[in-house]
Amino acid sequence: MPEITVGTETLEVSEAGWLENIHAWNEEVAKVIAEREKVEMTDAHWDVVREARAYFDEYGVCAEPRVFMKIMKEKYGPERSSQQYLYSLFPYGLVKQGNKIAGLPRPKGCS
Repeated sequence: MPEITVGTETLEVSEAGWLENIHAWNEEVAKVIAEREKVEMTDAHWDVVREARAYFDEYGVCAEPRVFMKIMKEKYGPERSSQQYLYSLFPYGLVKQGNKIAGLPRPKGCS
């Protein structure tokens, strides 16, 4: 099984780079995954990652894109909630790339 190294810790990831143990996630893990995804994390990226994790922590599932955009709109306004905005941060999309960096489980049908 593939692995990533975060500091002195080695964590298992899937062949596609998804964290196997979601409870091992922290912001240092996110930085390593983001680097592998070629995403340079900014405050805007962290806002999305933290909202995705908060939704998962509350409901036990990843937010559907439309639901997530509504959450972002309510908290950050329309300029930071569109699909285009999210793709500008995560070129492969919130579901595939944003949730991966957030250490969330891989949704079904997502490579």
